Amino acid sequence: MFLLQYTGLNALPFDPASNNDPLHFNGSSGQLVTECPPLENTAENSKKRKRASLPPEGICNMTMDSNSMTMPMSDPNAWATAMNNLGMPPIGMTGQQLMPDFDPNLGMMAGITPLNPMMPGLGMVPAPLSQDVPLVKEIIHCKSCTLFPPNPNLPPPATRDRPPGCKTVFVGGLPENATEQLIMEVFGQCGDITAIRKSKKNFCHIRFAEEFTVDKALFLSGYRVRLGSSTDKKDTGRLHVDFAQARDDLYEWECRQRMLAREERHRRKMEEDRLRPPSPPPIVHYSEHECSQLGDKIKDDGKFPEAVRVLLTWLERGEVNRRNANNFYSMIQSSNGHIRRLTGEKSQHEKEMEEAKDKFKTALSGIVVQFEQIVSVFQAASKQKAWDHFSKAQRKNLDMWRKQAEEIRNMHNEQLMGIRREEEMEMSDDDMEDAPDSKDSEDSGVSQAEALKEENDSLRCQLDAYRNEVELLKQEQGKNQPIRSEEDNTHSQQLSFLQQALQGMQKQLLKMREELKLREAELEKSLEDKQQLKNQVLNLKEGLQNLQNTHAIQEAAVSTVVSCSQEKEGPTEKNPPSPVHSEREALLVGIISTFLHVHPFGASIEYICSYLQRLDTKINPGEVEALLSRLPCTFRQELTGVGASLEKRWNFCGFQGIKST
Repeated sequence: MFLLQYTGLNALPFDPASNNDPLHFNGSSGQLVTECPPLENTAENSKKRKRASLPPEGICNMTMDSNSMTMPMSDPNAWATAMNNLGMPPIGMTGQQLMPDFDPNLGMMAGITPLNPMMPGLGMVPAPLSQDVPLVKEIIHCKSCTLFPPNPNLPPPATRDRPPGCKTVFVGGLPENATEQLIMEVFGQCGDITAIRKSKKNFCHIRFAEEFTVDKALFLSGYRVRLGSSTDKKDTGRLHVDFAQARDDLYEWECRQRMLAREERHRRKMEEDRLRPPSPPPIVHYSEHECSQLGDKIKDDGKFPEAVRVLLTWLERGEVNRRNANNFYSMIQSSNGHIRRLTGEKSQHEKEMEEAKDKFKTALSGIVVQFEQIVSVFQAASKQKAWDHFSKAQRKNLDMWRKQAEEIRNMHNEQLMGIRREEEMEMSDDDMEDAPDSKDSEDSGVSQAEALKEENDSLRCQLDAYRNEVELLKQEQGKNQPIRSEEDNTHSQQLSFLQQALQGMQKQLLKMREELKLREAELEKSLEDKQQLKNQVLNLKEGLQNLQNTHAIQEAAVSTVVSCSQEKEGPTEKNPPSPVHSEREALLVGIISTFLHVHPFGASIEYICSYLQRLDTKINPGEVEALLSRLPCTFRQELTGVGASLEKRWNFCGFQGIKST
């Protein structure tokens, strides 16, 4: 016999529609208050609460009594499997052993599959409700009450969102005569209870020790409770179980999350420390002894990388002074001596790389030739005189093999042509770099011609190789007389294929030669055009020079005539400056005069500029308007229209202005 000590909660809210007082759990280790005596109208009594002890016989055992709840035994195998998963021998309600072949060493029975511990009543949470197989709730018998299941056709009771770390549930719909002992008897089956707070409004709050027990308590939502066999309304009620929000639950959950976060940070830090690369070895400090050893290491090819790192660190630290400057100079000089060695190694590696490229190219060419031969074999087999003798399956395999061989052959041909194109591009790049900028067009044509020549040479070499193979086959055919007619057919087919290949190569060679001739003709034509353009440029330069000379002579003659006339006439008044400053403005005046002469009613400045911009796009309206304003005797501005249609127009008045001037 022992008394259960409860730990309280802090400010758990409950049904604000029926009670506005906040719900507080006692944080001390004492028992909770279940009933309060009548309070007097004094401030001292209003702060006191009576602590009542729970009946010892009601809380002596936190687990469900063996006679307090009955389970249907329609399926003894399920009951035995459940007890087996809990680690207990399968014993029935009356004490007999259900399964004689129980093996305590294995912890399970032969012939029974272990159940998932998440099953309702045994695991952490009840099993999810399946739409195909609905969960059947049955009557639960307790010591002092009976729980009747809800109507299975009704929808499941609604619940609020589950707060994080929820261990507290709200239980409503309790009978008016329900006691804390009854609540312990009903909900103690779900798990250990740490606190109960019962209200006078037929509801209470229950806090469990574990979170998973809350899901078991929600399973009882919707059950009808009846105390004993009484039918009184005060002895009946319908349970409504829902999640409740409590500060202690949230605090414990936050503490647990912080602990998990600390553990995760510690794990990540340990992982980063494990994966962090080791620190480089420390650099020794400068001394005469270390300096002499470092000088020997720098001269050694194998120890040079490590030694030069130490030398760099010493220089960055500022270890150089007048006393050891000679030592540092000798080490730097030794480091400079490795440049020739490194250059030689680089050139050697480049040479090896070129040799490997040539070797790969040669091997690839041989592979391509062999692929061509294999494809020729398949093509010969595909002809009717040989194809008719194969079965359907053999034809299918031959067709598939031929397609695979052609795909591989084409892939290798593209790779070989890519290598050749890269070499041609490298050669053309070198030629372009060596050639001067003034001959870019010629060099491009020459490089293309050279590339065509090289390709022509390569095709000629391939043609020679095919010819040699044909001759070898002919010689072998002459030496070794074939015994069977099949061998004759194969040799004749090979010869025909090689002849076809030769013909194709010859056609390609002729085509390349024609293309080369066309390119050479185009190059010659471009050179001739270039020479003609040069001659035209020279002629234009000479004509321009002659025009400049004649213009200078005319200006000199005019200046001499003017000076002579001024000397004869004597001093006269200075002429006013001309409103036309350049020949361009004079041209504009002439064009505008002609334009306005065919428009007797005048034209706006925008209309005039639109006409002039067709001749020269650089003309702007401001320049034209300023020029017209400087010539009032030639052009006159008039306003036409009334109100919003007022418009400025320019008219040509040169015939009237000649009289006034």
